[in-house]
Amino acid sequence: MERVVITGMGVLTALGPDREAFWRSLAAGKSGIGPIPEAVGPAPEFGMNCVRFKNAGVVRDYDPEAHFPRKTLTFMDRFAQFAVIAARQAVQDAGIEWTPELRETTAIVTGSCMGGRTAAEVGYWELFHQGRSRVHPLTIPLEMTNAGASHISIDFGIQGPAFTISTACSSSAHAIGQAYWMVRSGAAPMAIAGGAESPLFLGGLKAWEAMRVVSTDTCRPFSADRTGMILGEGAAMLVLEPLDRALGRGARPLGEIVGFGMSADAGHITQPAPDGAALAIRAALRDAALAPEAVGYINAHGTATDVNDRMETAAIRKVFGHHADRLAVSSTKSMHGHTMGAAGAVEAAATVLALRHGILPPTANYNAPDPECDLDVVPNQARAAQVETALSESFAFGGLNAVLAFRAYSG
Repeated sequence: MERVVITGMGVLTALGPDREAFWRSLAAGKSGIGPIPEAVGPAPEFGMNCVRFKNAGVVRDYDPEAHFPRKTLTFMDRFAQFAVIAARQAVQDAGIEWTPELRETTAIVTGSCMGGRTAAEVGYWELFHQGRSRVHPLTIPLEMTNAGASHISIDFGIQGPAFTISTACSSSAHAIGQAYWMVRSGAAPMAIAGGAESPLFLGGLKAWEAMRVVSTDTCRPFSADRTGMILGEGAAMLVLEPLDRALGRGARPLGEIVGFGMSADAGHITQPAPDGAALAIRAALRDAALAPEAVGYINAHGTATDVNDRMETAAIRKVFGHHADRLAVSSTKSMHGHTMGAAGAVEAAATVLALRHGILPPTANYNAPDPECDLDVVPNQARAAQVETALSESFAFGGLNAVLAFRAYSG
């Protein structure tokens, strides 16, 4: 089986429009969480007055027409735009020179749990509240969850296997894992993998409000005074290819992906279970042929909900035993928010960059220890540390878990 490296990366989040801005903010412990714009859907007269929480990780100062012709935008919801922009950045970063054969065989695997729900909401508002007899004729292609993968394919002329995985908050972690296995096995010579999400529309905000898991101020993972998650939007895409091929064309790997594990809790639809999460962690270690003691850093799912943070702590201790006391574990959701189906990809990017730069991003906004979250959570300030191997964990509603293992690439 092939060794698989990351040769390109594109990131677009509340922390900035590209990989460089994303990493600068992470390394500085700088949060991108702030007020949600007033116009979040087809009914701006409601504004944010009818929503209990006011903050999110918003991609700000975004101009779609700076990236796409107006005619193309007719076919693209905001999440699909983010997917293509991140893919363009990743492909440029990787220095790919397309050939007909490469276009015919490259894989595209994306993750999204909501897709183009903004477009759907506009259509339904017109139908149910404005008394219109029809919705926009492009509503279906705008809202379909696979639109990100499809538009990446169209943008680059890629004709290889392309598909989307939707497993709630684990979607893009599953996507990267599946792409990794495809490249490792030789099923694809290259893959563009990641996820995109834009969940900041009025109906979605009200749905999350009803669950009572969103904070009214900010995201404080693992802190005793945490009050819930913060929604975020954005995208991240990675270019994966075999090490020998990458070196042969003169690419400079950003890092190496060495394992992938997944599991299902087979329990409650919204209450996560440490046993299920632990199964996924062990599966990733087994796939990577890693001893638990080899791991030095975990980018945690870390949503800042009471249940998740304690469950994740218990799962880590279940797998790592006494070594858990020596692990650095941080949640970058404290800075970019919970990007839903894109979270696994955004946090995989953060993990790879942490290994590459020898700096562990912090858990921001941390105020006080929780005895049931008794891990080294790298509170508030980034930490210089040369770590060789790290995990990125994603645990979704529905009890669907995905864990990715990465290794620093030293050349």
